[in-house]
Amino acid sequence: MNIIAEQLQDTGYIVLDNPLPASLMTALRERCQESQAGFEAAHIGRGTDKKQINSIRGDVIRWLDESHDTDQAYLAWMENLRSKLNEALYLGLFDYECHYAIYGAGTGYAKHSDVLNGKKNRVLTTVLYLNENWQRSDGGELVLFEPEGIDVLATVAPKFGTMIIFLSESFPHEVLISHSTRRSITGWFRVSGS
Repeated sequence: MNIIAEQLQDTGYIVLDNPLPASLMTALRERCQESQAGFEAAHIGRGTDKKQINSIRGDVIRWLDESHDTDQAYLAWMENLRSKLNEALYLGLFDYECHYAIYGAGTGYAKHSDVLNGKKNRVLTTVLYLNENWQRSDGGELVLFEPEGIDVLATVAPKFGTMIIFLSESFPHEVLISHSTRRSITGWFRVSGS
């Protein structure tokens, strides 16, 4: 956890290889694959500006369910991370929200910021990838840009067990077009007043 805090303080982002236990990763993968029930088309914006525009964002999402054992285990791991980051960096992180996201072949998410208009409550973005045997030809990489949104800082392949954490307000990013079904859990640590 100290390495995560140090890297976030130094660069504002970190890419981790397999930070979660293997048994939890397997359960999360199976949970995301088990059924399309409860998944719905993702939107952009909030409130009256909320829209579904497939040419900008093509994933379907399902929020994690605290009453489900697998989801609960992941949320507990993230709660521990929240606590440790608050201790190390005094971020005032208050809670965490997250959803499963599935991008079908031919879909992506255009360059955007995770801070919605209005309250700037998202502090840290997390993405955990659930794709076994992912190949370069499958596409679907997350591209992280420097704050001005021009130069690329990192390109992250959505390989099973990889997690990226970054400052939500600082880094525009995009999901390149996927050529295979791409699964992940995307979430945000937020400050009070969310």
